[in-house]
Amino acid sequence: MPALSVKLGKIKLKNPVMVASGTFGYAEEFKDFIDLKKLGAIVTKTITLNPRQGNPPARTCETPSGMLNSIGLENPGLEVFVQEKLPQLMKIGSAIIVSIASEENPDEFVILAKRLDKIKRIAAIELNISCPNIKSQIAYRKSHIAKLIAQDAKATYEVVSAVRKVTRKTLITKLSPNVTDITEIALAAEGAGSDAVSLVNTLSGMSIDINARKPKIASITGGLSGPAIRPIAVRMVWEVYQKIKIPVIGMGGIMDTSSALEFLIAGASAIAIGTANFVNPKVTIEIIEGIKNYMIRNKIKDLSSLIGSLKI
Repeated sequence: MPALSVKLGKIKLKNPVMVASGTFGYAEEFKDFIDLKKLGAIVTKTITLNPRQGNPPARTCETPSGMLNSIGLENPGLEVFVQEKLPQLMKIGSAIIVSIASEENPDEFVILAKRLDKIKRIAAIELNISCPNIKSQIAYRKSHIAKLIAQDAKATYEVVSAVRKVTRKTLITKLSPNVTDITEIALAAEGAGSDAVSLVNTLSGMSIDINARKPKIASITGGLSGPAIRPIAVRMVWEVYQKIKIPVIGMGGIMDTSSALEFLIAGASAIAIGTANFVNPKVTIEIIEGIKNYMIRNKIKDLSSLIGSLKI
């Protein structure tokens, strides 16, 4: 049988298939559909220091080959997550990666990471510095132009560096595609001590109800995900893979084995499934089997031989 295991920082995953933050809840919602312990890793819904109600409805709408969402990081806050959600996640048997974000001040990343560092069973921390749907992550640096942290190389370096000082856990920095050059941000994250980068988060988009002449989602703009963004995501993974030495986790419109393989061949060490979970709750397990079968058919013994194997 081919070897599907992959290493991200200090953690070793049994296979490269993860679920993307915000698309899998806290895993409880999917336990009746799949064997959760077969997943390489589960990335939790992003948590903040304090509870968040999220953005007002409507929060989602379907678009051609994709969807727009503006959930606004609705979550119960750090302490409720640790007390009520985490114990169930720890029983699963897959690596648990906790996604975190700041609300008011980037210093909240440090507070969250410091608290989570003490919990042994958490495998890694994902720094969600790229969510386009909450105002608090915008305009981190004093500037006449409002920016996400992940749209500014210096701000990215400062946040990752500050978190790196308070945790020994594997750090994954989640990058935004809404930038001119994503490799510049990836290099900043690597230089600051990130063990891996995940890309891409959603692209900023908008959809209009032409009869009402109103936006289809209440916050006007939202994050576009699904197959519509996949060619952009694959291109960005390939570009980042050329420039950094740390692992890349690819995501953005992965719907089946074929699209997952695109990311691996482009240079991703692991992949995360997002929107596809809403369409087919069994998709992650199907992709794990699909990658395994592809490797058998092509006589590939180890996943490392497939990663970045694009022929130019």
